[in-house]
Amino acid sequence: MKPITVYTGKVAGLDRANVDTDQIIPKQFLKRIERTGFGQFLFYDWRYDSAGNENEDFELNQPHNQGTSILVAGENFGCGSSREHAPWSLQDYGFDIVIAPSFADIFKSNCFKNGILPITLQNEEIAYLLEASDQADYELTVDLPNQTVSDVRGFGASFEILPYWKQMLINGWDEISITEQYDSFIDEFEAKQTGFSSII
Repeated sequence: MKPITVYTGKVAGLDRANVDTDQIIPKQFLKRIERTGFGQFLFYDWRYDSAGNENEDFELNQPHNQGTSILVAGENFGCGSSREHAPWSLQDYGFDIVIAPSFADIFKSNCFKNGILPITLQNEEIAYLLEASDQADYELTVDLPNQTVSDVRGFGASFEILPYWKQMLINGWDEISITEQYDSFIDEFEAKQTGFSSII
């Protein structure tokens, strides 16, 4: 996974609460076995009409929201089923950071495990960001080491993150990467096991 340290990106606002994982990535698109390729189906039922044409009224289809990499949304984002495809689709679309007043716990955990930074801010801070994101080329800077979010207009906010997930994202590690750091200890343990080498 790519590390996240000090990150500046263009912001898209999705002023909707209780966005569930079936809206993020509808169930009919869960048949792929790869982790990639889901971005084209992100928010599919909102992005497209019944004929498959882009819905011009949907937030992400607005011209000023093209090329965005930070999503600001309403409370309880990622509720519903625990499908890991939800963060896969967000990431494949181009979002590295999602900011909301609250997240569903499993979705939030899945974001961390897949290299997306979910940031929880206060309602009034989210309201400011949603309003600001309506303007073209609005950007935020996220400083993960210092746990802050800011813009060039003077907005600033801090956020909490568990040290474990902070270290994972800063270093671009996933859980396999963590395990690989103990390869020498694993090899030493295996070498001490009677008959281990004869089994393999």
